Amino acid sequence: MEVINSFMTWIFKNRLGQIENFKKNPHAVQETTFRMLIESGRKTEFGRQFGFEGIKSYSDFAAKVPVTDYEGFKPYIEKTMQGRQNVIWNTDIEWFSKSSGTTSSRSKYIPVTEESLEECHYKGGKDMLSLYVNNFPESRLFTGKSLSIGGTLEKNPLNPQGTARAGDISAVIMENLPIWAQFARTPSLETALMGEWEAKIEKMARETMNENVTSIAGVPTWTVVLLQRILELKKAKHILEVWPNLEVFFHGAVAFGPYRSLFRQLIPSDKMRYMETYNASEGFFGIQDQPDSEELLLLLDYGIFYEFIPMEEWDKENPQVISLREVEVGKNYAIVITTNGGLWRYKIGDTVRFSSTLPYRFRISGRTKHFINAFGEEVIVENAESALRYACEETGATITNFTAAPVYFEGSGSKGAHEWVVEFRNAPDDLENFAILLDQKLREINSDYDAKRHKNLALQRLILHQAPEGLFEAWLGKKGKLGGQHKVPRLSNSREYIDEILGMMAANQ
Repeated sequence: MEVINSFMTWIFKNRLGQIENFKKNPHAVQETTFRMLIESGRKTEFGRQFGFEGIKSYSDFAAKVPVTDYEGFKPYIEKTMQGRQNVIWNTDIEWFSKSSGTTSSRSKYIPVTEESLEECHYKGGKDMLSLYVNNFPESRLFTGKSLSIGGTLEKNPLNPQGTARAGDISAVIMENLPIWAQFARTPSLETALMGEWEAKIEKMARETMNENVTSIAGVPTWTVVLLQRILELKKAKHILEVWPNLEVFFHGAVAFGPYRSLFRQLIPSDKMRYMETYNASEGFFGIQDQPDSEELLLLLDYGIFYEFIPMEEWDKENPQVISLREVEVGKNYAIVITTNGGLWRYKIGDTVRFSSTLPYRFRISGRTKHFINAFGEEVIVENAESALRYACEETGATITNFTAAPVYFEGSGSKGAHEWVVEFRNAPDDLENFAILLDQKLREINSDYDAKRHKNLALQRLILHQAPEGLFEAWLGKKGKLGGQHKVPRLSNSREYIDEILGMMAANQ
């Protein structure tokens, strides 16, 4: 195993020269990417519609092609899902990554091309390992297996008889991995892609608990659930009693900060390492490349061309859109991407703040809208308002204000939840029934929330508090934010606001 470890370490380090190139020459690399994308899109339906033949520069591109979001781009995606090719990309698209949806769509389906798999998602995984073994040359990562916690696959809902398939991006990646990579991971592919999460966690635990696991890759939420089950089965105090050679957790999708103390309980070792990645359905965007910093390196030779909208421009009818060359350190920007997955000037909904421009390093600063994504559930304001509207209609209640935030895992065996504070104008006769209806509707309209709530595996049913009349107005007044331009934050990934509000409720009782 030592020979294999040394060989694999050498193989992965070979990519470092190319990483250094885009770090030192970011704009030249982005220009090359831009020209490749335009050439690939020229003969597509989208390219003909927006005059790609006449695009000779970035300014031409910005003038001809509109910036759009999922709802705006959805007609092109649906054509492709129905079996038409050459709509948005010049090679066949056979895969779609499913993620949580918008107001009118329970789920979004993002096209995944062969190019985006090979040159973006797989390259991201390879670079993650390259940077890791370069930072920690003493690593024995390849003497054991990587535990990968993936999603599920399904038939293409718009063309179930066709060959195209859909699923979580992790599942799409796993299904297409080369044979050598399948041997290096656990559990079996069949288990990793199971659809019923309770049975899946149980089978994953039993398959992996006797393996020599040296690394874990996944979302913190499901990783916690799996590790807790393994500890129960093995009757172990912590996970190092099960996997003594475990050395790193590659994590992404949700903020890791709230989970850090829990992972220290599960893996009580100062030698355990944590490496963040920024990999979404739309592409692989960033990797934590420095062992002593949580900043992410922007990945520039992945077939993705980047643009940005300054957040002070976001709500304008025609916001300013700038190139990577124009971003400034410390400012908040919404990301706009054009990709080898067939997305053109697409707003992904995330915001970033750059800490450096040579090389380009950043932190994810949030979403363009209020949201809760503490457990990978991606609940947005539209979801919350739709669910509240339904619960009110069913019970005859009306509300004046509300806010919600996550209840994070507090220790081994604990479960997360969402906590709501709602101020009613007309309260329901049965608050418990209102909470049940609210939770049920959220599950119906948000597939990611539903998955986390399934049999209370990761999330328990939401907690609901009825606020006394005038509470939110009093809270805004206390913060000096009374007035039409100030609003109660509907959803927050932090407990800052809700804890202040609950504290005021307790003080008034």
